[in-house]
Amino acid sequence: MGELFVYSLFFGTLLFLFPIFVCLDAYVDAAENKCWFALSLFKYLKVFGGYLQIKKEGIVFHITEKKAVILPFRQIAPMRKKFEITKGFQLYRFHQIVETGGEGKPSGIFLAAALQAASGQIFSVMNARHPFLSLKNGVLLNENTALKVTLQATTVFNGLILSIAVGKKLLEAFLKWIRKKRLTASWKKQPSN
Repeated sequence: MGELFVYSLFFGTLLFLFPIFVCLDAYVDAAENKCWFALSLFKYLKVFGGYLQIKKEGIVFHITEKKAVILPFRQIAPMRKKFEITKGFQLYRFHQIVETGGEGKPSGIFLAAALQAASGQIFSVMNARHPFLSLKNGVLLNENTALKVTLQATTVFNGLILSIAVGKKLLEAFLKWIRKKRLTASWKKQPSN
């Protein structure tokens, strides 16, 4: 009985500290105003997918063929504060390919060279700070007018970091609830005129 407890404790701790890889695959086509995406665990277990479009009402997430969610532009800035990512979530891989038009035109070639140079500079700074990152960039020239981006990004974390992040959010929600209860209680105690 004691061996079972020791083994289960060991394997539970190992699974708690085991790295979890979350992969994002995305394809953006500016001409169609669509961004297809898929989130998966360990690259093979699909968790979520669909596509999004930018409309005048906001960003429209198409989860299924018949179901869509609209995120108005005015709600994006406040939501950024709610979804703060802790330092335990590390970017592990970032690969992108940008396809632009103007294959035979000097402006198209200049744009491709500028994109390659800018991403090269950004990637060199990121690689100096985080040498474990896998960073790749490519620019393709197309005959037709196009702007397409293919993106693969992977972030890594473990069960401990995830439980800390969830615990932090639950604690913040609990403290907010307590403050709200105190404010309503003190408001009810005020004498009426």
